[in-house]
Amino acid sequence: MTPEFKNILVTGAAGFIGFSLARRLLADGFHVFGVDNLNDYYDVSLKKDRLQLLTINSNFTFYQKDLSDFEDMATIFAAHPIDVVVNLAAQAGVRYSLINPHSYVESNLVGFVNILECCRHHHVKHLVFASSSSVYGANTNLPFSVHDNVDHPVSLYAATKKSNELMAHTYSHLFDLPCTGLRFFTVYGPWGRPDMALFLFTKAILENKPIKVFNHGKMQRDFTYIDDIVEGVVRVINAVPEPNLNWSGDMPDPGTSYKPYRIFNIGNNNPVKLTEFIEAIEEALGQKAEKNFMDIQPGDVAATYANIDDLYNAVGFKPETSIEEGIGKFIDWYRGYYTAD
Repeated sequence: MTPEFKNILVTGAAGFIGFSLARRLLADGFHVFGVDNLNDYYDVSLKKDRLQLLTINSNFTFYQKDLSDFEDMATIFAAHPIDVVVNLAAQAGVRYSLINPHSYVESNLVGFVNILECCRHHHVKHLVFASSSSVYGANTNLPFSVHDNVDHPVSLYAATKKSNELMAHTYSHLFDLPCTGLRFFTVYGPWGRPDMALFLFTKAILENKPIKVFNHGKMQRDFTYIDDIVEGVVRVINAVPEPNLNWSGDMPDPGTSYKPYRIFNIGNNNPVKLTEFIEAIEEALGQKAEKNFMDIQPGDVAATYANIDDLYNAVGFKPETSIEEGIGKFIDWYRGYYTAD
């Protein structure tokens, strides 16, 4: 990473990806400013335990603030010379967006425009922000490419993430703010989110409770291990986007721009059937699951599969952690973390 990048603001620092990235950046010698509102969407004690591992490092400064409060965010930016912002704070979850849509507007739209405004006024050198594989919505042409049109989201969560991409492009166009959006594909691993399938399945199997297998197990997901996600983000931080000189308004490319703006997929490039995913969990646990097969949920898509050619060409990296290895590491962490309680 270039020496000019010394101070990095990570929003959602108590979250799964934010915590994992912040820990890596601290290990690499950067000063990390973490922001998180510690909401109760899932177990706050897990978020606090993540934070505890970060705060033992003197190069970590934490603010318990909400992105939707512009004055609070502006105060943080005014107090520190921030070189790069990695925006990972968001109201996550496809299914929850059917229950509490307003929380997605506050966190993912209001919060994001506040980040954009702060980056603009404080001359941040690079804004990296989390998008999602969910933006591909009704698309069925696999693998999903950043050069495909993504105008048919099937959940409000996905719509807010697509909105983030559009909002970032606007700021890149108007103010030459370098922006890179990262479409993450089903991230899993140690310290993961309790609302995600791996966590839910592991907990239920160990408690001898049935698991819900949606779409009768026919779902396919491009499961991506957390360390691979972090490595991709770290490399992208240094790959400040430049205008695509071949971009044409006659045939607009959604993945690049005439301004310093890029979109990348970060996925394992290897879709796995949900039934195979469950088998790998059973193998790691040494215990079989009782399965309740159910219809696909509203807002879900049947399959995800990332084309990562652009990521590899730009930063020379592609995820390679197998499902078996990644699940094994998660199970080891899960047993240790919950036994320790």
